[in-house]
Amino acid sequence: MKNKITKIALILLSVLLLYSCSLVKRVPDSRHLLEENTITVNGEEKKEEALQEQLYQQPNTSILGYHLRLHLYNLAKKDADSSYQAWLARNPQRHENLRKLLSEKQVQRLGESFIVAGLSNFLKKVGEPPVLVDPVRVRKSANRLLSYYYKRGYFRTKVGYRVDTLGVKKAQVNYTVETGKPYVVDSIATYIESPVLDTLYQKIKDESLIKSGKQYNETDFTGERERIANYFLNRGVYRFEPNYISYIVDTVNTGYKANVDLIIDNETVRRGDSTFTRPFKIFKVSQVNIYTQNAADPNGTIDSTTYNGFRIFSNGKLNYRPKALTDPVFITPGSTFSDFRRVLTYRYINNLRVFYYPNINYVVDSTDTEGSSLIANIYLKPRDNFKLLYGIDLTHSNIQDMGIQGSTGLSIRNLFRGAEILDLTLRGNIGSSRDPAISDRSFFNILEYGADAKLSIPRIFFPLKTDNIIRKEMLPASLLSLGISRQKNIGLDKESFTGVLNYNWIPKRNRTARLDLFNIQYIRNVNPDNYFFVYNSSYDRLNDIANTYTEQLDPTYYSVDSDGDVRLNIEEGTRAFITGVDGGDITTTAQDRREVRSIEERRRRLTENNLISATNFTYTTTTQDNLNDSEFFIFKTKLETAGNTLSLISSLTEKNNRSTSGNRTFLDVEYSQYVKGELDFIKHFDLTHKRVLAMRAFFGLAVPYGNSDNIPFTRSYFAGGSNDNRAWQSYSLGPGSSGSVNDFNEANLKMLYSAELRFNLLGQLNGAIFGDVGNIWNVFDNQDQPEYIFNGLSSFRDLAFGSGFGFRYDLNFFVVRFDIGFKTYNPGRPVNDRWFKEYNFAHAVYNVGINYPF
Repeated sequence: MKNKITKIALILLSVLLLYSCSLVKRVPDSRHLLEENTITVNGEEKKEEALQEQLYQQPNTSILGYHLRLHLYNLAKKDADSSYQAWLARNPQRHENLRKLLSEKQVQRLGESFIVAGLSNFLKKVGEPPVLVDPVRVRKSANRLLSYYYKRGYFRTKVGYRVDTLGVKKAQVNYTVETGKPYVVDSIATYIESPVLDTLYQKIKDESLIKSGKQYNETDFTGERERIANYFLNRGVYRFEPNYISYIVDTVNTGYKANVDLIIDNETVRRGDSTFTRPFKIFKVSQVNIYTQNAADPNGTIDSTTYNGFRIFSNGKLNYRPKALTDPVFITPGSTFSDFRRVLTYRYINNLRVFYYPNINYVVDSTDTEGSSLIANIYLKPRDNFKLLYGIDLTHSNIQDMGIQGSTGLSIRNLFRGAEILDLTLRGNIGSSRDPAISDRSFFNILEYGADAKLSIPRIFFPLKTDNIIRKEMLPASLLSLGISRQKNIGLDKESFTGVLNYNWIPKRNRTARLDLFNIQYIRNVNPDNYFFVYNSSYDRLNDIANTYTEQLDPTYYSVDSDGDVRLNIEEGTRAFITGVDGGDITTTAQDRREVRSIEERRRRLTENNLISATNFTYTTTTQDNLNDSEFFIFKTKLETAGNTLSLISSLTEKNNRSTSGNRTFLDVEYSQYVKGELDFIKHFDLTHKRVLAMRAFFGLAVPYGNSDNIPFTRSYFAGGSNDNRAWQSYSLGPGSSGSVNDFNEANLKMLYSAELRFNLLGQLNGAIFGDVGNIWNVFDNQDQPEYIFNGLSSFRDLAFGSGFGFRYDLNFFVVRFDIGFKTYNPGRPVNDRWFKEYNFAHAVYNVGINYPF
């Protein structure tokens, strides 16, 4: 036993030695590989990322301690072309033979080709050269640490460093920082030359970022300069710039106190070769001119008009209603100059999508003898009134593994001379799905096509005036859309009609609101008789029950397979058996009768036509400024109600407006009635070095009432799939602990929590480790099976847990994603047999997606 332990220890020691030697393969004899940086501040080691970022050199990247990219770089030949030349020189005849076969020029190019140098060049590109300790950069890093603390008020900071060798060709750099006592802001004096600026400053001085008794921090001084400058620019001070503001900080013999002088200079004016200063003054906008042109007649006679004090000029006949041009403009005649109004005008005009990026400039009004008036000139270049629309996209959804979507159409701008846009499009989609419910196993087994008409209106389209509620600073817009489509995928096929009137606006920065006043959807199942061909699990359950009562079955409704089992004919046999059991003509046990009724209820629900007339409101808050942000959160809330308008209309019509089931109808179709609420929270944490921890929490509940005792299939919740719990396929998880007996499992309550750690592997290739927790349940509806229903805290044991890993390749314009999920805790299994029973590649779920799941 001792010999075995000794051998194992020797093997491990050998492996570690080889690993250590391979790391320094490309390190010159006189140099050292940077293994680690340590920063000790006042005797305490600090690992804050802000401090590490001050250092000019960081150790080679690693994954769980393994320097993958450094190893790849070391695998490459140091100089592949030189090795090739040496190979030729060793055998002159070889060189001669190649020259005869090719040419001397081609022989030389061969050394640069992929055959000779391609692999080495690739390894160098995706790999990472060793980071060698550089004394010059170490000194620069120490100076940056000194500057870092100096800017935070530690004016007597001392920084030292030491390089310690760690074995063969490796070293560690240790930085030591002694900060001393920080300086604190004491007195604050202001020297403002322009009386106008002094008056304005007195109104905001109490909100200053620089406060007496607060530790000195250069960030406060920079922020205060920007705050004052923005306030002045938005209160009429034209041409003011932050560089007119300066500080003098006195720390000489003050006892760790900093006395601050805030200085705001007069305006500097240059005329010819001379310059002089003068006090700033408040400017007002005396005139606003809007210049545009008629795209059909850009060189025509100037057409001009006046509207609400604005002067509008057009080359050729004015092709816009004056209100459409003045509504997006926040710079108004008679108003005080404000730079923020210019920014808002840019944003609003840009959102119209009718003009190119506008040009806005100011000139001093020469007719004002006091020289305190401005003329604002706004130049608008219209886009073409007609534009052909076309596009092709790769698509992905929880059912569709991969799809190709194409569209073509026409965009008509300024349709009613109010900057409206009408988009008419035809679209089609072919896709591939591995879903077992789709009997067609060819690669492209999903087909959808349709047409859409969308009218965008750059204001709130409503009979009543809404300006006092949704101000134009919120960039309001309305969208009226109509669409029809036909879908062929799971055998039932669907035809749908949608009509939407929604409003969008931005209440505050980084907040958006959307109100769907009308969201109407009518779905017609084209082939309802195909139900049992599509939903195989429902057919198998029904057929198993039928095999128990074969003596009561009419032989014309079934056939017998080679194993002697009864196979009900679809649709005649299945319908006859269900009708017989429900009517009592076929005698069964109470349990089997309940099961057959449940199967029939689900069949009716999934094959009936749906009419949904909903109103919903969505409010989103985010701190994400752009797509490159790696630390942010998104919080979205949504409330939806359906059927109330149709219920009111139905109650006012004739009494013969009910279906055979007793539910009210509209145009002979039962309408859905429910209320639905959702909370969706996404948070990203930047762990630095291209590592991000991303999390998502979701809760959704839909409650039927009135005309409905369940939620329409298209508005219910499902679990599983590439954007959900990735250890289960779409619709294959839940409800509750039912074991997912149906082909498409859905419910009206959903909980989900997902987290994944994302990190860089090689170049554009990233990796991820993830965990997903969640499930769906039935609640407040017509489901009565206990394992399907949410029963309070006890149902939390039915939360499914999936874990796994994945890869993402960033193509800049989108990300290709591949995830492998493992069922870690499966609530569909017996209570004591749920953990890690299917944690293997045989039961793994492979997900391919476009972009990140959250």
